[in-house]
Amino acid sequence: MLQEEVYIRPLWNGVGNVESTDWETVLDQAASAAREWAATKPADRAAVLDHIAYTLERDADELIALAGWECRLPFDGLRLDLRRCTFQLREYARHLRAGRFLGAMVDHADPNWPAGPRPDLRRMLVPVGPVAVFGASAFPFAFSVAGSDTAAALAAGCPVVLKAHHTHPELSDRTAELVVRALAERGAPEGVFALVHGERSGRDLVLDPRIKAVTFIGSAKVGRELYALATGREEPIPFYGGFGSVNPVFVTRIAAARRGVEIARQFVEAYTHSGGQICTKPGVFVVPSTSVLAEAAAQQARDTRVEPLFNTLVAERYEEGLWELRDKLKPLVDGDATADGHTPTLLLTTAKDVLAQPEDALSECFGPVAVVVHYDTDEELLALARALPGQLTATVQGENGDAVVPELLAELAGRAGRVVWNQWPNDVSVTPAMHHGGPYPATTAPHHTTVGVGAIARFQRPVVFQGLPRHLLPDVLREENPLGVPRLEDQ
Repeated sequence: MLQEEVYIRPLWNGVGNVESTDWETVLDQAASAAREWAATKPADRAAVLDHIAYTLERDADELIALAGWECRLPFDGLRLDLRRCTFQLREYARHLRAGRFLGAMVDHADPNWPAGPRPDLRRMLVPVGPVAVFGASAFPFAFSVAGSDTAAALAAGCPVVLKAHHTHPELSDRTAELVVRALAERGAPEGVFALVHGERSGRDLVLDPRIKAVTFIGSAKVGRELYALATGREEPIPFYGGFGSVNPVFVTRIAAARRGVEIARQFVEAYTHSGGQICTKPGVFVVPSTSVLAEAAAQQARDTRVEPLFNTLVAERYEEGLWELRDKLKPLVDGDATADGHTPTLLLTTAKDVLAQPEDALSECFGPVAVVVHYDTDEELLALARALPGQLTATVQGENGDAVVPELLAELAGRAGRVVWNQWPNDVSVTPAMHHGGPYPATTAPHHTTVGVGAIARFQRPVVFQGLPRHLLPDVLREENPLGVPRLEDQ
């Protein structure tokens, strides 16, 4: 992955023309902008995020046309993805105005504190500094140039250097130009955002001492390499990586008997949604061996329309992964490549075989393929849950009277970032209660989310100011609290 030369796209300079820049200038400008951007008031940063959202919406037709040409995705889906992108920007802006993201706490001096005399202590969260964001191939708006990671880092007060994904370079360039223009129009310091291309730039970004945190969503092979670089630096930095998940679905005996055909139909709709090209695709379907679910799912898969994969590279990697699965598992439905895309594939195995060789069925394959796993007893069902590596999601299709459900849910909560009951995990709602993350290897930082306002915390660290006079304190910690920020005091 590390052989290509770095290519830095010339970006709009806020005046009306395009200027070239070099690698050192990009990193120097990001480092220089860090303190000024961090010092901006939350309401001012919120106004910038709102303006970025407005700018993207103003040029939506051009962006969607570019995305349709480069990513081969339906226009309706791209419009939804862009709407999600701009909603995220505005949601982070709303959260900035509320002030809770600062985590402000004040403990006044107390000579009678039971653990010993307490000095005046005032705590808040501050930005970590320039952040490297790796754009994702899926969701070319919501998880790419102006997506969740970029929006969260900017909201936290961190400059962003974005490594564009190689599958949609022209869309990335144009989106970046609009972001830089929006920042300039609202007076943001130069260097708050920049875009770079090229595989070598990924390695260089992670190793550069001016970068203080990294986000990555992509292949486990590349992600683990970058993770090792980030944690092996002389000054190790946080690496927020997402490496994949099979998002298993467990169907209880009672649920299978009462609504098995409907569950099977919905499962096929879920795993083929967007061509199976989303990180929350349910890829493993654990069902009773005596049920009709495998046959019902196979019939639904045969009747499901083709959806295109993003590009030829994604298609090649999908086909490689599919051949590996086919060598190990029994085919129920043999999908194939067509002029319009790939038809769904459905494979079959048993709980006994999965427990003996978990990697055969529990490895992610990005695309329209899923694995049905037959279990014979509730003990096997629970054993499968215990064998799971870390997951983004785990789903239970069950009934309230299922005796196995409480223990199953407890096992899954220990292995997944989100546990779903009688619904499907595909959609990741942009809302404060959402957690999009999970234990390793699903992510490298299971305590953090990449979606929702909690994502801002990845780019902050706590600082305590002890005994400082009023005029030296940040505004949010002054006694009069001039910004009206929510604070915990003397708790």
